[in-house]
Amino acid sequence: MEERLLNIILSRHISEKSTISAEKKNTIVLKVLYSAKKYEIKKSVEKLFSVQVDSVNTLIVKRKKKGHGQKIGFRKKWKKAFVTIKKGQKLDLIDSRK
Repeated sequence: MEERLLNIILSRHISEKSTISAEKKNTIVLKVLYSAKKYEIKKSVEKLFSVQVDSVNTLIVKRKKKGHGQKIGFRKKWKKAFVTIKKGQKLDLIDSRK
């Protein structure tokens, strides 16, 4: 179980919408394993970043059709998690890389 918690978070999803929600709502947006459950994502964020999580909302980003020349393929579907941190706590992912 410990090893799975470390592998649940794949990366941070950076977009205009995620940046605005990080500033206004104290929410970070993460790409997570497709099979990850909400309680696993919550435990993983609390363990890795030493913060208290208020809520976790997830959604599945559907696959997109992409073409290259005459060949048509699809991108993979993936899971996105909106993780809200409790008030008074701050999570700065840029500083945590140092």
